[in-house]
Amino acid sequence: MKISTLKFIFSLPLAKKNKIKTLSRFLYWGIRNKINSNNMIYSFIGDTKINIQKGISTSELQYYCGLSEFNDMGFLLHFLRPEDVFVDVGANIGSYTLLSSSFIGAKTISVEPVPITFQYLTDNISLNQANDRVVLLNIGLADKVSELKFTSILDAVNHVLPENSESNENFISVKVDTLDHITKEENPICLKIDVEGYETLVIKGAEETLKKETLKAIIIELNGSADMYGFDESLIHQNLISNAFTPYQYDPFTRTLKKLEKYGNFNTIYIKDIEFVENRIKNASKVKVFGEVF
Repeated sequence: MKISTLKFIFSLPLAKKNKIKTLSRFLYWGIRNKINSNNMIYSFIGDTKINIQKGISTSELQYYCGLSEFNDMGFLLHFLRPEDVFVDVGANIGSYTLLSSSFIGAKTISVEPVPITFQYLTDNISLNQANDRVVLLNIGLADKVSELKFTSILDAVNHVLPENSESNENFISVKVDTLDHITKEENPICLKIDVEGYETLVIKGAEETLKKETLKAIIIELNGSADMYGFDESLIHQNLISNAFTPYQYDPFTRTLKKLEKYGNFNTIYIKDIEFVENRIKNASKVKVFGEVF
């Protein structure tokens, strides 16, 4: 048992409120994997299911604690509606995509560059029979159409290989497009961007998308990872501010948005038209995850 892993898990909101259940699942999963290494189908939320796979941290975390990114996933659950379009950039195995398209019923454009992870994503969408509501794109996103090298063996933190990297890690070449191109015929209401430090060029390729009146919220990871590419994340913040977005933090239990002076250490929710967003949140149906209703 890794104490550091448990400490991280217990720092997550739903795990913190349900420590015995979380510890029981953590121990069960560890014992099960010694006996049976097959995947396990877990009831994620409502009728939505997810494949839990040994060694795939993003799926294991959902099993341990319900929602691994509780505040941001809770925001999505309260904000989205079936008639909406959501864009999941850096979809990984599809946790956010499942919430948006399988549980809520919205249309999702789901982007994941790494082929093996994209297969996990595809399997989860098929498991929930949500293919008619999800556009699956096995590409990367940046500021222009090109090809980039990605790591391929780092689980949830696969990323674009820095140009000056001398790493011997396995890498793959991936076709890259822009957010403006893939949303040209769409009017998304919400974006989630989690691309392990490459957010700068994703945003640079989204100039027209950011101007769309329909776009009300952006969930974006700004945690210092951009340093390895020589990017300054504060410039993303300034860009979003100039496009009328304001940074907030969300508490799903109280359904309150707290305005921030700057972005947070992990994901930050940027909002345009706060009255519209707060009204939606206020009138959203309650959801139940991991025994908690919010």
